Amino acid sequence: MKFSEAWLREWVDPGQPRDELLEQLTMAGLEVDGIEPVAGEFSGVVVARIEACEPHPDADKLQVCTVNDGQETHQVVCGAPNARSGLVTAFARVGAVLPEAFKIKKAKLRGVESFGMLCSAKELGIGEDHDGIMSLPDGLTPGAELRDALQLDDVIVDLDLTPNRGDCLSLKGIAREVGVLNNAAVRYPEIVPVPSTHEETFPVTLSAPQGCPRYLGRVIKGIDLSNPTPDWMQERLRRCGLRSIDPVVDVTNYVLIELGQPMHAFDLSRLGQGIDVRMAQEGDRLTLLDGQDVALDADTLLITDANGPVAIAGVMGGERSGVQADTQDVFLECAFFAPLSIAGTARRYGLHTDASHRYERGVDYGLQAAAIERATGLLLDIVGGSAGPVVATESAKHIPEAPVVTLRQQRLHALLGVEIEAPKIDECLQRLGLEVVDSDLSEGAAVWTVRAPTHRFDIAIEADLVEEVCRVYGYNNIASRSPMTHLSLRQVELDAHSDAALKRQLAGLGMQEVITYTFIDPALADLFAPGEDPLALANPMSQEQSVMRSSLLPGLVDTLAGNRARQQSRVRIFELGQVFVQSDQGLRQPDVLGGLIWGQRDPESWHSKNDSVDFYDLKGILDNLLSWAGQHDVEFSRREDQVLHPGQAATLTRNGVEIGRCGRLHPELEAKLDIDGVYVFELKAEHALNNPRRQHGGVSRYPSVRRDLSLLLDRTVAAATVEKHVREAVDERLIEFTLFDVYEGEGIDSNEKSVAIGLTFQSQTATLKEDEINQLADAALEALKAQCGARLR
Repeated sequence: MKFSEAWLREWVDPGQPRDELLEQLTMAGLEVDGIEPVAGEFSGVVVARIEACEPHPDADKLQVCTVNDGQETHQVVCGAPNARSGLVTAFARVGAVLPEAFKIKKAKLRGVESFGMLCSAKELGIGEDHDGIMSLPDGLTPGAELRDALQLDDVIVDLDLTPNRGDCLSLKGIAREVGVLNNAAVRYPEIVPVPSTHEETFPVTLSAPQGCPRYLGRVIKGIDLSNPTPDWMQERLRRCGLRSIDPVVDVTNYVLIELGQPMHAFDLSRLGQGIDVRMAQEGDRLTLLDGQDVALDADTLLITDANGPVAIAGVMGGERSGVQADTQDVFLECAFFAPLSIAGTARRYGLHTDASHRYERGVDYGLQAAAIERATGLLLDIVGGSAGPVVATESAKHIPEAPVVTLRQQRLHALLGVEIEAPKIDECLQRLGLEVVDSDLSEGAAVWTVRAPTHRFDIAIEADLVEEVCRVYGYNNIASRSPMTHLSLRQVELDAHSDAALKRQLAGLGMQEVITYTFIDPALADLFAPGEDPLALANPMSQEQSVMRSSLLPGLVDTLAGNRARQQSRVRIFELGQVFVQSDQGLRQPDVLGGLIWGQRDPESWHSKNDSVDFYDLKGILDNLLSWAGQHDVEFSRREDQVLHPGQAATLTRNGVEIGRCGRLHPELEAKLDIDGVYVFELKAEHALNNPRRQHGGVSRYPSVRRDLSLLLDRTVAAATVEKHVREAVDERLIEFTLFDVYEGEGIDSNEKSVAIGLTFQSQTATLKEDEINQLADAALEALKAQCGARLR
């Protein structure tokens, strides 16, 4: 929102210099984004009148002008096409300094001396017009300093308003705010209703009252658009960032800036039968004023006549019904559109207009009658004509109601951290224009019930009133102090590790943590979870990130691909995060620990081989992690999995319940991803975070003894099964089970394998005797014979 400081001070005088006023606006929530002068830096330029103009004797495009500067006449050679006798214009005397330090000197042009320069608006930094010299009002006195005559020591202030302060998108709103902050009176322009001089009206129907509950219209006949917009209005519009177009558009723009009410004027002769405010229908199209032809969607609120759309409500009018140079009769509209009905409409069509900017944020729904009277009066003063009666079409039940909000003094003190006396709070509410419906000014516990004014859409709850009182009271009047609170001791889970402890443990195993996106490519989701229906995002950033992950593996593999592309030779990564699984019971979001290893087993070195990792490197990491988590009874069993290698995949189970999986990626999957030798695991997070209760025992003083057994077993018998049955058959004196050899090949039946195990025995109470050791070894062997069909080799 741009406005002229001088224009603002005509409405309200806060008695502050410029810098303090702008600082006050910023501190009140109306941030000043910048200021710029309304004109360039120049001196020695005065108002002057051209007394006479004669052709230059040696140049067809030049004229020799006699210029009166109020003190004497000067001969000036000028090439401007609009230079003429009687024109009041800007004259730079000899010695004047124009913008960019351009100094005016006496000159000779084609043999004729010139004493000074007649200036265009662009040459003085006042505007972009350089087609001719400036045309000033006839009432200005020759000899007056131009800066004083045109109030050029003014600045253009650019406010960066937050979306909730649509009430300040007008000079009236800003003046009202300055008046509130300084407790100063605001001199609003007097708006006198324009009496109707004819009875012609134009019918209006509200077919979409929820979007447009109020629509005012007025027929103005017999206007003359050959009359130019007054210079003062053009200059005020320029200082607010708007260019002059024609008197009708200029007046509606002027009211927009002055009062904050968007308006539009239609050429009455181009409208058919009547106006209907409705939602767009299939096949509706509209050519806008900017020439753009758009197909209108069903969510667009339209202004239409019998021949179709004539405007996108609250955004832009159509070319068919626009005011032309030969227009004589206009239909002036002034409506209230609900913010939700306009929000997003302009953006959908690639537009952003001053009207849509205001309607989206909320326009005062009590302003329309005053605005149409103001516009009518200005329009008749400029282009003449006669006005008909104002016809208001309304849907009362759809017009907003001002909210009634209660403010408690105790709550205000609690939120601000400072005590404000009840009379002071009451004064702030009065200055804000809030209607006090009820109040109780009891000392220390005062309560006010107020009704918000129609221009404040953002006041709905008590916190909004606290903010308003705070702004008026002054943020700088509230002392800064450190917040204080009482903290209770955090409860520490004794049976679970923290996430940080788990991550430190994995880092100690040589792995690095990664954090990947929870939304992935549907094609990648299908590769790692075939047959599952991933949860789709309602508003994805891209097709490649349009579904939620049901596994951590896609993100880990994608991270591997990025590292491989950067010539990394070994990767060991993990992630602790949520996955999203849809089931008959609804959406589940369990925490999962995932990991990946790939590449060389050891960093490159002269003393180590460049072997690649294998399944047992991965299993070693899991064994170490599960041991740390006290999960000593986890079993690894062969797994059939579409994602994992059929011969190098295992299911992790504990007490018969699956807790995870591990293995190499399936060869077909590796081929599709163009990677090789990737080993991964996924584990339910609660099992990795388990914190077992520590148990301590004494160290035996007696020697241990080992017995080795070489067994022939069926090839399908797993080593874990052998260990399980041995530990069940032998008591606590078996302190260590070791599998140290597996052999398949020559000398062994093709359906069998040779397994060598080591059993270490030790007692806590005495040295084991030979017969005791033999009994323990025999018990283990008998159990293996009975349960696994084993026999000694």
